[in-house]
Amino acid sequence: MAAAERVIVVGGGIGGLAAAAALHMRGARVTVLERAPSLEPVGAAISLSPNALRALDVIGLGDDIRALSAWQGDGGLRAPSGRWLARTEAAAAAERFGGPLVLLHRATLVDHLAGRLPSDAVRTGTPARLTDPGVPGDPRRPARVETPDGELEADLVVAADGLRSAVRGTLFPGHPGTVHSGFTTWRVVVPLPGVAFPSHETWGRGAIWGTHPLRDGRVYAYAAAVAPAGEKAPDDERAELLRRYGDWHSPIPEVLAAVRTEDVLRHDVHHIAEPLPAFHRGRVVLVGDAAHAMPPTLGQGGNQAVEDAITLAFPRPGMLSSADEPVADTLPGYTAVRLPRTTAVTRRAVRAARLNVLTTGRAGTAVRNSALAALSKAAPSLLLRGFDGVADWRPPGGPSGADGDDSGAPRMLAADHGRRGPEENTP
Repeated sequence: MAAAERVIVVGGGIGGLAAAAALHMRGARVTVLERAPSLEPVGAAISLSPNALRALDVIGLGDDIRALSAWQGDGGLRAPSGRWLARTEAAAAAERFGGPLVLLHRATLVDHLAGRLPSDAVRTGTPARLTDPGVPGDPRRPARVETPDGELEADLVVAADGLRSAVRGTLFPGHPGTVHSGFTTWRVVVPLPGVAFPSHETWGRGAIWGTHPLRDGRVYAYAAAVAPAGEKAPDDERAELLRRYGDWHSPIPEVLAAVRTEDVLRHDVHHIAEPLPAFHRGRVVLVGDAAHAMPPTLGQGGNQAVEDAITLAFPRPGMLSSADEPVADTLPGYTAVRLPRTTAVTRRAVRAARLNVLTTGRAGTAVRNSALAALSKAAPSLLLRGFDGVADWRPPGGPSGADGDDSGAPRMLAADHGRRGPEENTP
């Protein structure tokens, strides 16, 4: 890629900043346009699995993020009574997939990614509208983006503008967009001194709860429950959590006791059920939720956005060398490898949601929980096998020296721990 290649990134979330950092590393002149007044993220955490951490290795951030890991020892799935349905160990997961699962506050990851960019690369309080996708290879047809300060031209536009992506609607006006996934989510990050517990997720009837310690001593908790789109609590969302989860096992009551009303974030979950025909058009490429919004039940939304970013910036072996071919000319190859993989992950996340959140009947819940407990005893690595084909992904031509498998279909379940804001799917 020529050093003078001009790149505009629309959206300053995880996917946008990761793409900006990777493209800047390749020598591009990158400008990030973020409509919010700052990059300060919504108060939630994010889990990064080994596939995303290996992607971050390419831009020199993987080890910095791994050092923030707080999840050690046992974890797994529980019933509302506290009974363990399935157990996992961090060491076993790291051995199987070549690294840990790292849970950290989203603000920390944003700071690390933004720190890889020049100080003037990010423009906050700057909404952007794509006016022309441009034509690769034609210097007379750059992409054009309109901002309040005027129109900008770019050799490449990276659309990382989230679940309700305006750029996606401009590129593919006939696509139906997102659909409601059938449930809503709540998230909190609170201090909980003196309460020790293993990282876990709890499955009830039409509802789940997750509680996870952060390295800084705070606790990240999320909940999801079957609910119609647009529904809100009749009083406040903390009271709603108490009604739904207040009698579940410890430490859930302790977490709820520490929560203030203003701490609770609630958002409905949506996903792209019909895959896009492509992830690019002209000089414009989609990453993250803009391309493949998925339910958070597989824990891969933010991870797939990071994979997108690195695959886009370094599409061939020899990842850290400069390339002559402009990135805009490689977009068909990006679509070819990313669309099948993210479609498979999205479909798996939908199936996982049917199993954990959307199982509402008493009999069905009992059968599910009994089966999980029995299978976990017979095959202790059951939950870990659910990440085969997901967490073991490697960037093409990455640090291992082996080309990654960017088309494999993963095989089961987990929990996503937060992404960008009110417009995106997060528990």
